[in-house]
Amino acid sequence: MRIMKTNFKVLFLAVFVAATSCSFTTKQFDDPDKDKLLLDLIAYVLQKGHYDSKEINDEFSEGVYTDFIDGLDPLKRYFLASDIQDFSKYKLEIDDQIKNKELTFFDLVYTRYMKRLDDVKGMYEGILEIPFDYSEHESINVDYDHLEYATSNKELKERWRKQLKFSTISSYYDLVEEEKTKSETETDYTATSTTELEEKSRNTSKTSLKEYFDFTDDLERKDYFAIFLNTIVEEFDPHTNYFAPPDRDRFDLRMSGKLEGIGARLQKKNDYINVIEIISGGPAWRGEHIDVGDIILKVKQADEADAVSVVGMRIDDAVKLIKGPKGTKVTLTLKRVDGTIEDEVITRDVVELEETWAKSTVIEKDNKNFGLINLPAFYFDMENYKERNAATDIKKEILRLKEEGMEGLVLDLRGNGGGSLRTAVDIAGLFIKEGPVVQVASSGKSKEVLKDNDDEIVWDGPLVILVNELSASASEILAAAMQDYKRAIIIGSKQTYGKGTVQNMIDLNQWLRKNDLGDMGALKLTTQKFYRVNGGSTQLEGVKSDVVMPDRYSYIDVGERDYDNPLPYDKIDAAKYDIWDGYVDFQETIEKSKARMAQSEQLKLIDDNARYIKLRRDEMEVNLNFDDYSAEIAKRIDETKKFDSIDSYDNKMSYRSLSNEIELMKQDTTLREKRKRWHKNLAKDIYVEEAVHVLEDLKINNIKAGKVANIKN
Repeated sequence: MRIMKTNFKVLFLAVFVAATSCSFTTKQFDDPDKDKLLLDLIAYVLQKGHYDSKEINDEFSEGVYTDFIDGLDPLKRYFLASDIQDFSKYKLEIDDQIKNKELTFFDLVYTRYMKRLDDVKGMYEGILEIPFDYSEHESINVDYDHLEYATSNKELKERWRKQLKFSTISSYYDLVEEEKTKSETETDYTATSTTELEEKSRNTSKTSLKEYFDFTDDLERKDYFAIFLNTIVEEFDPHTNYFAPPDRDRFDLRMSGKLEGIGARLQKKNDYINVIEIISGGPAWRGEHIDVGDIILKVKQADEADAVSVVGMRIDDAVKLIKGPKGTKVTLTLKRVDGTIEDEVITRDVVELEETWAKSTVIEKDNKNFGLINLPAFYFDMENYKERNAATDIKKEILRLKEEGMEGLVLDLRGNGGGSLRTAVDIAGLFIKEGPVVQVASSGKSKEVLKDNDDEIVWDGPLVILVNELSASASEILAAAMQDYKRAIIIGSKQTYGKGTVQNMIDLNQWLRKNDLGDMGALKLTTQKFYRVNGGSTQLEGVKSDVVMPDRYSYIDVGERDYDNPLPYDKIDAAKYDIWDGYVDFQETIEKSKARMAQSEQLKLIDDNARYIKLRRDEMEVNLNFDDYSAEIAKRIDETKKFDSIDSYDNKMSYRSLSNEIELMKQDTTLREKRKRWHKNLAKDIYVEEAVHVLEDLKINNIKAGKVANIKN
């Protein structure tokens, strides 16, 4: 976008002058001095270039203090209460240290953390040498946010004993269940004793921890300093990040789409590796192995006997274990959103780019044809926008659907995490004559209104847009614009993801005239904010559906509001736009849909499941007695049986590929299988069913439609 380039041209010149005038480039620094330069440079860029720059004051200092300590030790299994007492004297001084390029707080915490790591290394092996007594009635509370720090090494060791028993009991349970199955199904099977199984489960935990500490042994001071810098920049907002040189290279590689792996985006939170996005076209997406919200507990390679625990592991190190060459297999132990634990075997592969492209189907119901277009991402060719992009592909699919006699269109943006803003504007233009689509605000600059200037309307019939909590960024812009114009009825979750900000990747090296210090890395900086044409931001609040339909994420935080330090929701002046007047019963149709939803038994079951998931996630006390632990799992399995029918729902509609694709499938059996699977899933989809009901209810103003037809002709 032009506005981004203008902003940073000014900022670049300002910092370039500041850097060169301070003689940053003439002296060979050792690492501490390089760290001080990085600290100074990043603080300057943040305050000058961030969209909503914060004052670096005592409140900021307290945030960095808390988040850095929590980030290093989220389970409170390393630091002692006495360490926190020593650190606390700097709680309100970090802002001054940043301004004075001092590293006293970081050095103290880093040095103490290294010592505590060594202490624990000598502790865990001794604990795992002794068999766990699973007949003892005890439990562990996993609400680490409210856990106090241990006051002595003795108390810390007991904490580690419980945590190791907690991580080991799941392996022991799996081995016991596997043993039962073998005894029941294999003839002449020689049973393994529970003593041997218990020892094997401890050895698995021991191996996992050894792997973990091997990883930590490879880390250097600069790795922890990068964590400290990220703690500072993320106080501004969660999408502003510092990338040390190797991390930036990996980011560039991921953005190019060339990485091989499982096709999921991961985030570390409270020592756990969380799945926050499934990449369309990747192996996890194709095999339906993983869901957003799942937690990866262990990783097992195909050629290794034992799985490695990734709990507590750095995100980069966990990713190294998970990714791998195309065709190799990896087994992930997952804790599902509902609390159940399962193993999933995934064959690594590259992302199939064509699976991120728009695809369509004809829905046949009561001798009428409706169209559905699924758009997984707002893609475009970075070398040549006109070569291929989401907007031109959507237009082609609409024209093909019109040839099939489409009477109404469903645009499915569920799970679409965004992409090109330009394509979102261009797609909006397919449904309205002309007008503003989104407003973009930059710090210290006047807002820019991005408009559709093409008066052609490609589809003037009934339109429904499907969204969920994972519809983000460009998806929210498109849905918001169609909602504000009253051009489409939005069906889905209570609200979408809520990401209404724009980031730019800034190479820090460009600001040093002659850099003899080595690669300084890069800063991903939040520079702009999106606003709807009605003036409201999509930040935090996202887009609220006209018709709310529950799903499994209804009662848990998924989205921007689940991050620390998100930018706030706010409003600006509305742009000038005219509400689309092609419908005669827009609000009446919404009310009819709401009434249907209130009577749906299937939606009631989905809502009950969502409430159950919320209940399970809020449980913090875990039994460490084997009988109680087993009984809890059995109870959970029994409780979830009533939700099995959710996946066997039949919406009684037929789905078929378009004529052009049917011809392609005669030669391409892989494409035929993909579409067959997609249609099978659509047949179970109550959200698509309701979208078609809404299309049936929407009545077009024939006079208006006639005017549009005349304009187009």
